[in-house]
Amino acid sequence: MFPPQESVEQLKRVWADRLVKVKPGVRPELLRFEGKVGRVVTVNYGGRALVDFADGAWYDVPEFEAVLEEVTDEAERKKYDPTANSAQKMPGRQG
Repeated sequence: MFPPQESVEQLKRVWADRLVKVKPGVRPELLRFEGKVGRVVTVNYGGRALVDFADGAWYDVPEFEAVLEEVTDEAERKKYDPTANSAQKMPGRQG
């Protein structure tokens, strides 16, 4: 069941382009992202966040408000490299 469109649009306005990290120990399937900083690309109509952890893929995270937290520390924000992904309009040359 999909959430109401108004709800999804509100989540997009709040979460899109935020730098986030996975809260420690919340879900075993998200352990591989602990310590990494990602960017919420958008929220899809299923109510899931699409997160780019700068590793060449976007991840569909359900119930993301409970498992993601915004990164506000400037030193930690620098861990995110927007050029390290494959979803760019014009990616850098691959060696």
